[in-house]
This record gives sequence, C-alpha cells and structure tokens, in this order.
Amino acid sequence: MFEKVKELLKELPQVNVDEITLKSELVGDLGINSLELADLVFACEEKFDIEIKDEDIHKFVTVGDVVNYLNEVVGE
Repeated sequence: MFEKVKELLKELPQVNVDEITLKSELVGDLGINSLELADLVFACEEKFDIEIKDEDIHKFVTVGDVVNYLNEVVGE
C-alpha cells in the first residue's frame, strides 16, 4: 500500500519522491497544502474506489497515516 500511496504523491509537483517515507509529514516534510491534500484524497478515492469522509481527512498527518487508513478501508 505504501508504494501505491507513494505513486499518488509523486504526481504532486513539489513532492520529492526521495523524501517520501512512512514518517514523512504531508504538510511539514512534503510541503503539501490543503488543495493538494484534497487532490490526494480524491486520487485515493478514485484509485481504490472508496469514499473518504471529510472527518477522516484530519487524521492524515503523515504518509503512514494515509497508508494505515487505506489498509483498514481497502484491506490490502
């Protein structure tokens, strides 16, 4: 799942793929803004055919948070 999330993050213009780890903070380390976070959420929803609730998005602080959430919801 980490590799799939990493592929989605690579699509964002300012994200350096070499800096992506499970502990990378989306905002602090990777420089993702709120619009780009929305793009990431949308990309996850499209790729995994799921709906991410708005109240769950605030849980996405690190890449690992996104991976863990998707593992729970998608079950991969």
